[in-house]
Amino acid sequence: MATFRLEVVTAERLVFADDVNGIVAWGVEGQLGILPHHAPLMTMLQPGDLVIKRDNEEEYLALSGGFLEVRPDKVIVLADACERAEEIDIARAEAAKCRAEETLKERPPEVDTAAAEAALRRSLARLKVAEKRRRRPRGMA
Repeated sequence: MATFRLEVVTAERLVFADDVNGIVAWGVEGQLGILPHHAPLMTMLQPGDLVIKRDNEEEYLALSGGFLEVRPDKVIVLADACERAEEIDIARAEAAKCRAEETLKERPPEVDTAAAEAALRRSLARLKVAEKRRRRPRGMA
């Protein structure tokens, strides 16, 4: 099966670098899938999960936004922040979700609702990735 090189990078670290069969990410206009030999592309990413497919297995990363670039030799994700499922503190993500929902419900005039909406999207992405890890059968990485 054909593969391509994927690198997921934040300002702090290299999160992922390996050959994969495909990925699914959340672009600004919706979900997009990248397979080997995809046409060159550059797009902004919104908060969501990044699904990495390799050898009939899936791995999930939580992205808080960034950019995706498809090059002839590899795909690069430059993420604002990124966490692997096992790195996510579920209690902290739940608390962030509750804070964002409360802010959006109250909508005080001095609060930037766009920032609260972005915080809600980030926390939902983190919880989604953590949930997928919990549901994964034992023995799968």
